[in-house]
Amino acid sequence: MSLKLYFSLHSSSLEYAKLSNVSIAQQSSGDRKTSPAEEFSPLAEKFNRRLLLGLGSSSVLAIGANFGRSTSFVLSLSPEFGRNLKLDVLYPIRGYSRCIDTAEGFEFIYPATWVGDQTLLYRAAEKSEREISLDLPPARNSRRKNVNEPVVAFGPPGSTGELNVSVIVSPVSPTFSIEAFGGPKEVGEAIVKTVTRSSQRTDLKGTLLEANLRQDSERNLKYYELEFKVESPLFRRHNVAVCCVNGGRLYTLNAQAPESAWSELKPEFYTIAKSFNIIS
Repeated sequence: MSLKLYFSLHSSSLEYAKLSNVSIAQQSSGDRKTSPAEEFSPLAEKFNRRLLLGLGSSSVLAIGANFGRSTSFVLSLSPEFGRNLKLDVLYPIRGYSRCIDTAEGFEFIYPATWVGDQTLLYRAAEKSEREISLDLPPARNSRRKNVNEPVVAFGPPGSTGELNVSVIVSPVSPTFSIEAFGGPKEVGEAIVKTVTRSSQRTDLKGTLLEANLRQDSERNLKYYELEFKVESPLFRRHNVAVCCVNGGRLYTLNAQAPESAWSELKPEFYTIAKSFNIIS
């Protein structure tokens, strides 16, 4: 038998087999009396799975790089979802970035256009370099010399510091309780008096405007949210502060702005204060 005749017969048998399979399938389909929708359902399930996988891959690519700020735009469509995943540490969500300090145990969001205090950033870089260095540590104590010095601070680039947000973490007794000093109003009035009396100026005046309690029932934490202003013949400042005690530490977030800019910055300051949380 020639090769040409062999392949001719083989092709004919394959075509006959295909036609037989089609005929059997049609007969089986006719016996079952299945609807076109039922026959299409397996294909539809595969299509849906592939569509979801494609969307998932696209999302990973989008989050992986903020091309033309597209990631920030996508995340802004569902801000709570992105913030719950802490994605605003990498990409601003609706104009805010997140600061997370795992060493001290707190977090908050701040305007994405603001930058970190350069002095504090340099000190943090030096501390990190010392921790990874193979050299012996310096004999002097590397901890902050002044417990009232901010751990972090952010403000507009090129500003003088009159507009900023900062966090101070002070060590206290493990049994220390902020409630022992009273409610938010009593503590707020005490803080305003401390601020005005700590200055050398005798013409400094402070006024408590708001004092509220925010509770985290799951972690049994209480946040005292305060709003006050400090005035003198030379300046007028508006402050929003949040105080909380946890694990032998007193956390104080303070955001301040010139009184002349308060009406414009008010929503941002309230957002910052509400976002401050203890994570340790």
